[in-house]
Amino acid sequence: MPLLRILVDGFSLLHAWPELAEGRARHSAAAREALIQELTQYHDATGTPVTIFFDGSGAPKGTPQAHSTREVEVLYSRAGQTADDMIERAAYRLSQLGEVLVITNDFAERDTVNSFGGMAQSCENFLHMMGEANRDMALDLKELNRRERSRFKQPR
Repeated sequence: MPLLRILVDGFSLLHAWPELAEGRARHSAAAREALIQELTQYHDATGTPVTIFFDGSGAPKGTPQAHSTREVEVLYSRAGQTADDMIERAAYRLSQLGEVLVITNDFAERDTVNSFGGMAQSCENFLHMMGEANRDMALDLKELNRRERSRFKQPR
């Protein structure tokens, strides 16, 4: 069964990916935007929708509570709520509809997701998956470009 959605603990993934936030604070708006761009690219490579959760307490004033597209949804927790709470609730609800993958380095959260039949994976494993998906997409584009070039070189 294909994945219905990938749920990402945003700050957990930022902490596991220091190169992404190089020269920037890991909780900065610039680091979050870089992560959103990378996960949008991952969606483009795989077609799997992604939801990124951030703790709202780490967001600067004026940050929207939700920033979403059809492909990549970005959510911030509200006061008195954690991103972990939101992830667990979303994973439970979505797992009733299909396969859901939660990305986090929080062992307790992964255990909770696994306890109701969801799938969970470490950030490091997901980064490896992202690298493979990006390489596959680059190879596919290279092949497509090669075919297009050869098509236009042929006389009509």
